[in-house]
Amino acid sequence: MLNDLAALYSDHAVLFAGSVFVLGLVIGSFLNVVIYRLPIILEREWRLQATELLPPAAADTMLAGPDVPARFTLSVPRSACPACKAPITAWQNIPIVSWLVLRGRCAACKAPISARYPLVELATAALSAAVAWHFGFTASAACALLMTWALVALTGIDIDHQLLPDNITLPLVWAGLSAAVVLGAAGGQALPVSPRDAIVGAACGYLSLWLVFHLFRLVTGKEGMGYGDFKLLAGLGAWLGWKLLPLVILLAAATGAVGGILMIMLRGRDRAAPMPFGPYLAAAGWLAMMYGNSLVSGYLRLSGLQR
Repeated sequence: MLNDLAALYSDHAVLFAGSVFVLGLVIGSFLNVVIYRLPIILEREWRLQATELLPPAAADTMLAGPDVPARFTLSVPRSACPACKAPITAWQNIPIVSWLVLRGRCAACKAPISARYPLVELATAALSAAVAWHFGFTASAACALLMTWALVALTGIDIDHQLLPDNITLPLVWAGLSAAVVLGAAGGQALPVSPRDAIVGAACGYLSLWLVFHLFRLVTGKEGMGYGDFKLLAGLGAWLGWKLLPLVILLAAATGAVGGILMIMLRGRDRAAPMPFGPYLAAAGWLAMMYGNSLVSGYLRLSGLQR
């Protein structure tokens, strides 16, 4: 049965990409939960840890966190409307469709539902389908999908909280290294890379931004980025290898500069206000994963360094 399914998907790229698109919608719905709930869960843990070092009066103040139920995980309690707390039913959780049927409003109180939820679902599905089309029915596609979903979650959390949680970045690093050992050594796979390239990539990814961070702080007396950025680039290096890291950094810096300028011009953003760098690293890493070798080869040919 599984062999027949594998043969079907291998011979029909459109069917495989379409199936992954539908899967991506479901995963995108789950990522919406992760983006919203994980920072709250982490904040609760940090507050609880802080109370161990504070006097009782200060501890009570520290524990007064977000107004959420006592038991709060990725699966408990059920999702509910933020305005009226009405539980969201199963059909109201159908990706994109339910939002369109409800016209972007709560079924109970008619409060508006952010369009970001269906956009995250659609973006996850589109990126997943692109990965399936590019890599085909291979182990590389499975690896690329896991990486894509992690990058979507990190992007959403960093935009909201300027935070790249260790709960995602560190597993991304170890998963990349593990995949390189299990699959990369076999050869013939576009992803993951060889174990040596993965290890060097993870180390260089972390150390490169670590050095930039400390040089910037030494010169300006300010912190230019967070440690989560180091770990994210280490994760990208573990999956993509050290050879694509310069491309990732270049793409992230270029898109970050353009994005910052546009936000200053269009939204009047304060130039001194901190801006999350994680989304630009994530976008650059995804582009490098998909088209990195082609981009590098094209640049070398245009520059005359390769014929």
